[in-house]
Amino acid sequence: MIVKSACCVAIALFALNGPELRAQESVGESSDASQLPAAQPAPPSPRTAEDAVTPAMVKLNRHEGIMARKAKGEIGLLFLGDSITDFFQAKGKATWAKYAPYKPADFGVGGDRTENVLWRITNGELDDIHPKVTVIMIGSNNIGQCPDEKPEWAAAGVKKIVDTVHQKLPDTKVLLLGVFPREIDAHAPNRLKVAEINKIISKLDDGSKTRYLDITQAFLNPDGTLIKEAIPGLHPTARGYEIWYEAMKPLLDEMMK
Repeated sequence: MIVKSACCVAIALFALNGPELRAQESVGESSDASQLPAAQPAPPSPRTAEDAVTPAMVKLNRHEGIMARKAKGEIGLLFLGDSITDFFQAKGKATWAKYAPYKPADFGVGGDRTENVLWRITNGELDDIHPKVTVIMIGSNNIGQCPDEKPEWAAAGVKKIVDTVHQKLPDTKVLLLGVFPREIDAHAPNRLKVAEINKIISKLDDGSKTRYLDITQAFLNPDGTLIKEAIPGLHPTARGYEIWYEAMKPLLDEMMK
């Protein structure tokens, strides 16, 4: 059994050091990297024995599907993320169709944390493609799946992803989105953690190769609660994906020129 606090330590170390570090068993409370076992050559391990097989297999199948998408043709606009991105083509089908002129590809995978994305983009997903813009939105599952996760750990993972995309795709611009708000209540703990993640990653905007955009306010009522017709709790509805498209369109169009 993997201890929750150990999971969070492993996630933070993975985010800072890259995909060579995986979630480790029986680490205990210490964050001292010297106490971690040797790195494993497999994708990130599940955190508990109860979810030992199926989730990992599903993610690998999705990874294989993404690799197949690459073979279908040119990708001008790439989306990287978790289920919020992954569900775009299904829940926001009509909106997704509006991206067609940019030859889009959705590389979102349900359940992914920052370290999962890092594994994917260093294991073939970015090879031999040349998108003009890569849209990145990731980090929600880091705090949603691991209660002890600190915002700065998730933010470090986001930075590592941005750096890796620039390294592997030197001619591609990154449109980094702030993590979308989750939970209805404006003062819910995870809403506050998301805000802290976004505060940190907003500093990655360099005005050129990396642009940051936070569209949080587009999903909120005046009192700060989520607009239920757009995001009932975590995943956007069809209306939510339309809001995403409209809020991002001006900057995206500028970056795609």
